Amino acid sequence: MSTVTSPAGITAGAARVGPFTDAEAGGRPGHASPARVFATALALGTLTAVIEGHTTHRDLPVRSWTGKASRSDRFLLDHCHGSTIDLGCGPGRLAAELRTRGHDVLGVDTSRTALVEARRRGVPVECGSLFDPLPGEGTWETVLLADGNIGIGGDPTALLARARHLIHDHGRVVVDLAKAGTGLRVHQLHLRAGGLASTSFPWAELGPDALPQAASAAGLVVAAVTQRHGRTVGVLAPSTGVKS
Repeated sequence: MSTVTSPAGITAGAARVGPFTDAEAGGRPGHASPARVFATALALGTLTAVIEGHTTHRDLPVRSWTGKASRSDRFLLDHCHGSTIDLGCGPGRLAAELRTRGHDVLGVDTSRTALVEARRRGVPVECGSLFDPLPGEGTWETVLLADGNIGIGGDPTALLARARHLIHDHGRVVVDLAKAGTGLRVHQLHLRAGGLASTSFPWAELGPDALPQAASAAGLVVAAVTQRHGRTVGVLAPSTGVKS
């Protein structure tokens, strides 16, 4: 399974879409690791995702990831119940907000640079792939896949199946979704920051229209889909323990 650092927010509404610059013409990937480019982006406050084979790029909201939770973030987090494992937590803004609400939280990410900031916020973290063994497997009440992280690895069904394994039978998976009508789209993309271009890797976008099929294949059902503050949030429950 993929261990790529999650470029959070690729499907988020805050991402700005624009034409390629001259440096991005052709959408060619580079040789830097995605983790190195992501670390550079956190230092500089800018990050671009280039979807290969397309004529646009997406400028991602790096500065918001290192800031405090926004009103839109708080709406997303209202769907989390009890102990929560935040997969692809990045610098930990969401996990930190959950801690202030009294949740037991664990952040998981492959970026050591991002996790330094998460720890500074007081967030307990695990550094590694979300497909590696993790503490408390099968006991978490909520798995959080925020900021487009349902796209990690380019296979939402595999990711949701992993999330199902992490929660107990009455738990939930909370997913940030792309806009309605997106369906399931799988891309090859690479990241750019500070003159560096990463190697390419697979990434997926999942809209609410494609969520039921992906959930069913992972042993989950759609309990709710809500939309507010520019965000579409899906709540999934184990098919053996549906909970709204």
